[in-house]
Amino acid sequence: MKRWILLGASTLVLLVVLAGAGSVALGLRIFLVSPQGESESAPVEFIVNEGESAKQVADALEGAGVVRPAWLFSRVLQFSGAQARLQAGEYRFERPLSPAEVMRLLETGQELSWPVTIREGLDLEETAELLSGKGLAPLDALLSAFRNPDLVADVDPEATDLEGYLYPETYRLPRQYPSEEIAEALVAAWRRDFAEKMADEIADSGLSPREIVTLASLVEKETGLAEERPRIAGVFLERLDRGMRLQCDPTVIYALKLEGRWDGNIRRRDLAWDHPYNTYTRRGLPPGPIASPGFDALKAVLEAERNGELFFVARGDGGHVFSKTLREHQRAVRTYLLHQRNARQGSR
Repeated sequence: MKRWILLGASTLVLLVVLAGAGSVALGLRIFLVSPQGESESAPVEFIVNEGESAKQVADALEGAGVVRPAWLFSRVLQFSGAQARLQAGEYRFERPLSPAEVMRLLETGQELSWPVTIREGLDLEETAELLSGKGLAPLDALLSAFRNPDLVADVDPEATDLEGYLYPETYRLPRQYPSEEIAEALVAAWRRDFAEKMADEIADSGLSPREIVTLASLVEKETGLAEERPRIAGVFLERLDRGMRLQCDPTVIYALKLEGRWDGNIRRRDLAWDHPYNTYTRRGLPPGPIASPGFDALKAVLEAERNGELFFVARGDGGHVFSKTLREHQRAVRTYLLHQRNARQGSR
């Protein structure tokens, strides 16, 4: 016979047979501190829904084999005042646990959490879709929370949403977590890992936090090679200083996404399309970030390598060829296009 059955029966006998108030109290203490369940039993994943009564929670716990008898646990929750302190959420009970331990977990809200990795370069909508797809919160609620700029108003008063500040990292979050608290966690990570860690460098850069995050988002989208990021940041800063257009393809893609026109291809007419985020037609930085840059891209802006390079073109292997003059750049472009053409012919 399983131990929790014996304990439940013995506790009931104690409560019925022992007559005095002191004896009842002793019986309750035994019930509360006695672990229930077998040590080899599988962990139980358990959900407490918002507004559930002590009886409903106790009945469900008994049904899951975590605590019994339900009627006694329900009475304890009610008379101890714990019912008012129960935290809705998803829990994981590693048995055997005593009723007192179960109560503590439910009162402190130590919910079951799930790892989720937000990779560098995701934009606001992609981040919301990722988290929603993991069952952490509804998509509409996440988008609403991410479009509220209040969390960064002190560092970026021009922000109209949290684009760029949803810091890429691996988080542990419970399912059906409030979307506002998810937004707070992501922005808090940006503050902790970048804004506070690099506060002196940010102050010395001559750039606002918004300018740094915006430029870093372009760097993030242009290359996946950490060693190239300071050079690409240097190219962009050099072009900005000279009044040249940045001509950054990812900004065109972002503009197309904003207008619901992105289909996976950039066409010549898209490059000529005048849009605030199109850095082929507008000078200077785009109005704001186009994605969430990781720490390396943010740091690259603060430690940009400025050696007069004004151009870069993708080699096709993940890296880029950098040039200081238009002639060198055109030569690199022709070489790359020839390489591309030969590669396509060779694959036929």
